[in-house]
Amino acid sequence: MIKKQGFIVILTVLLLFIVNQLVVVFLHVPPNINPQSLTDTSVISSQKLFDKTWKEIDSGFYDSSLNSQDWSYWKEHYKGKIKTDEDAKVAIDTMIASLDDDYSRYLNKKEYAEQNSSIESKISGIGVNIMSDAGKIVVYSVLDDTPAQAAGIKANDIIMKVDNKSVSGMNIADVAALVRGKNGTQVKIELLRNKQKITKIITRESIKIESVKSSVEKDIGYIRISSFIGVSTTNEFLSALEKTQNTKGLILDLRGNTGGLLANAVFIANMFLDNGTIVNIVSRNGKIENIKAQTSLIRIDKPVVLLVDGASASASEILSGALKDHHKAVLVGTKTFGKGMVQRIIPLPNSTGLNLTIAKYLTPNGSDINKKGITPDYVVKYTERDILTHHDPQKEKAEKILAEMIAK
Repeated sequence: MIKKQGFIVILTVLLLFIVNQLVVVFLHVPPNINPQSLTDTSVISSQKLFDKTWKEIDSGFYDSSLNSQDWSYWKEHYKGKIKTDEDAKVAIDTMIASLDDDYSRYLNKKEYAEQNSSIESKISGIGVNIMSDAGKIVVYSVLDDTPAQAAGIKANDIIMKVDNKSVSGMNIADVAALVRGKNGTQVKIELLRNKQKITKIITRESIKIESVKSSVEKDIGYIRISSFIGVSTTNEFLSALEKTQNTKGLILDLRGNTGGLLANAVFIANMFLDNGTIVNIVSRNGKIENIKAQTSLIRIDKPVVLLVDGASASASEILSGALKDHHKAVLVGTKTFGKGMVQRIIPLPNSTGLNLTIAKYLTPNGSDINKKGITPDYVVKYTERDILTHHDPQKEKAEKILAEMIAK
């Protein structure tokens, strides 16, 4: 779990930093990933579900020694003991825990459906961004044209209860789970605003999440990528490029971007590079696959400053590492999270799934950033007070650096 003061999470999106899919990458067009193809609706017994998951891990986990253990032990240990899918989940979770891997994870039917909803960039919710402030759940911002906005929820409102359940001291992911629900159902939110208690009953709606937003100020274009997980991320980025094409410099904001699909990060990185390696993938047998830049229909050759922080992880670090190593961008912010492992999404029967670590990656220069992160060229802190007062010292620094780069 990523831990960071003031870390912002979108209630309408399932927080995922572990879903990188190793796919064949076609760099001339945006990667086409169909979430529906990731679901196996066939039905098998719970025992067979466990056995199949055991086999997938045995043959695919990055560490062929499976954390230096006799993997057959687990198959024998649970032989004939799995009666329900809940039994299977408990057994699989226990088995995966023995791998001592932070990112491999089994997902039951509900969890897997939520993950696929995130890949489709759609989920049913109310549409707010929240943050944790000294144990309080605070609304950071409200998305436009959402049920939350229509209900009058405002930034800096404190969420006290969800459906009469106190959320004080709860982590953000658990609060998000309470607020999410089926399209058309209602949720009761109790808020505190300027010491006044307010109650809102809001009907959840299906919300399309845009993972890329852009704006222009004078000669500078600003593009924020909040996630690489959506199938529409690359097309959204292309649209953002079009909107900022007449600018002389670009700020690319990956702060809080916990990752997503490897193909998305590679496709975007390719637009900045004339040639050379984007990322090195080290597979189970030690074989290194160099994903190299290819001729692209779009080439970004203007000055670029990249914003990162401690929550920039996985696919964000692949893009950051590629641009840093090739001297295509100046990095500003704080050290990135340090997730240098690659997961594959494996559909399993009974509409369940497995996110399995299948490889590690190195930056173009061969740096292993796992559990180390990437240190930006300019370290600038962004405090909780800055967030609450909507002051952004990192962006201000990026604007100053970019102006100097443009002036040269």
